[in-house]
Amino acid sequence: MSVMVARKKVVRKWEKLPGRNTFCCDGRIMMARQKGIFYLTLFLILGTCALFFAFECRYLAVQLSPAIPVFAAVLFLFAMATLLRTSFSDPGVIPRALPDEAAFIEMEIEATNGTVPQGQRPPPRIKNFQINNQIVKLKYCYTCKIFRPPRASHCSICDNCVERFDHHCPWVGNCVGKRNYRYFYLFILSLSLLTIYIFTFNIVYVALKSLKIGFLNTLKETPGTYPSMSLTVLTVLEVLICFFTLWSVVGLTGFHTFLVALNQTTNEDIKGSWTGKNRVQNPYSHGNIVKNCCEVLCGPLPPSVLDRRGILQQEESTAQEGSCPRGPGTQEPPATQGPGQAQEGHSVLSPQVPAPSVSDTEMPEEKQRTPGELPVPSPDAGRAEH
Repeated sequence: MSVMVARKKVVRKWEKLPGRNTFCCDGRIMMARQKGIFYLTLFLILGTCALFFAFECRYLAVQLSPAIPVFAAVLFLFAMATLLRTSFSDPGVIPRALPDEAAFIEMEIEATNGTVPQGQRPPPRIKNFQINNQIVKLKYCYTCKIFRPPRASHCSICDNCVERFDHHCPWVGNCVGKRNYRYFYLFILSLSLLTIYIFTFNIVYVALKSLKIGFLNTLKETPGTYPSMSLTVLTVLEVLICFFTLWSVVGLTGFHTFLVALNQTTNEDIKGSWTGKNRVQNPYSHGNIVKNCCEVLCGPLPPSVLDRRGILQQEESTAQEGSCPRGPGTQEPPATQGPGQAQEGHSVLSPQVPAPSVSDTEMPEEKQRTPGELPVPSPDAGRAEH
């Protein structure tokens, strides 16, 4: 006898989300799939700071001030915290339309554009929206089946529409959008300060040692109690990393400071949305640098609309076989037939019960006879013949 048991399997929404993202810690961490350059970023920051704290900081804390390693540690922790916050958070992904919503939008578009003759290109799917007396076009995304909100764009790497899309940054392993742009800006700003700080005090370290024992002797000296690692290898390595990082990180910080002051995104700047031939003014700018900076960096942070850790319940039926205990002498009751069922055919569920045979010993007394005795007709049978 088999029994069907229904079990509910708990499935989180992040397991069914489309797009090319990876999730960790039960959906709490969201990143892009290409994370190789992000690991390189972690290696460069951790490696450079580890060398600086291990060798130069100890000498500078004794010769100059103990505040030097303390301030370096604060910059390092702040840069790492903003990097992880940028990399592990939802940048502002917009959910895709459900099948019913996509069908409704298609019907709405067909009703607006009408029937397009065969062979002609259909008109672009665009809606006009007014913001601060400025017409802004809302474009239709054929992948997500939605009209994208203002300033949103579809990332080809993550395959998602991101609200207030700035760019996809492989160095942080995530898109940069409305929900993590401020942390990205604070990361590159703190990283620039940390790079300048380490680069400057590396030079100060070499200068102080050169004044005491000379520059050539300084290069030959082994720092601290690690004779296998010469100062030439360690300090020069740090200086080279900081030197090349300065040009890229400091320049990137300056560029994004310019964008924040104008309340503009990298995507809008590359496309020339507000500085093109039409000279259209930016409808999102307040015309004041302080107000623009306060809106971008200090404004309220919108919640995520993905609900990554929401629960989707799916029922799964499993069959379990088992025998029911029966007492001695108990029989399974026969299945009764309905009034409309034929008695000739027997189903599998209701097998035919054989009729009991009646022997001579079980016949009534008046009908019992000995072997060889002829049957005596009854009086009723004679009257029936007449």
